[in-house]
Amino acid sequence: MHFDLPALIDAYGYIAVAVGALLEGETILALAGLAAHRGYLDLPIVIAVAALFGFAGDQFFFTLGRYQGARILARYPDAQRRAEQLDRMLARWHAPVIILIRFMYGFRILGPVMLGMSSVKHTTFAFYNAIGALLWAPLIAGLGFLFGEAVEAILHDVKDAEQWGLVLLLALAFVGFVLNKVHDRKLRGQAPK
Repeated sequence: MHFDLPALIDAYGYIAVAVGALLEGETILALAGLAAHRGYLDLPIVIAVAALFGFAGDQFFFTLGRYQGARILARYPDAQRRAEQLDRMLARWHAPVIILIRFMYGFRILGPVMLGMSSVKHTTFAFYNAIGALLWAPLIAGLGFLFGEAVEAILHDVKDAEQWGLVLLLALAFVGFVLNKVHDRKLRGQAPK
């Protein structure tokens, strides 16, 4: 089976970045940074798309939390523990928590929902969310870009570098996904009945 990686990236690259940034898009954004390193995408456009859609996604989840947060928390018992943890962090470090919520494991989507349930105003969240998105997008895309340079340096074969890099990033994403599921199951097993 042979696939035309450049054609796929050319056709869907920026769309994938937009969709990924709306959700938990670190892996897709890192892959887009790698694709930018290989010349398939334009790094400044990748960063702009990720920042814009990352901002919009968090604004959506904040608004969802404002109007449906209690129902969401009731549906996911583990979320209640995280909400209490977030409340404690928010009381102590207001602005840094809002800015850095997208970098916190387990809070990427749930964080804005819980912030929407808090007393944080829409305008305050939007301001700090924009700062967070403008930090997040270049950092994650830049890591993918630098990863491409490292893969090239290690493999010394530019022709196969993007395929090996893609395979390695996908393998790391899969391992992270599995570890997250194992961790979540472990937490559910420890929850009081």
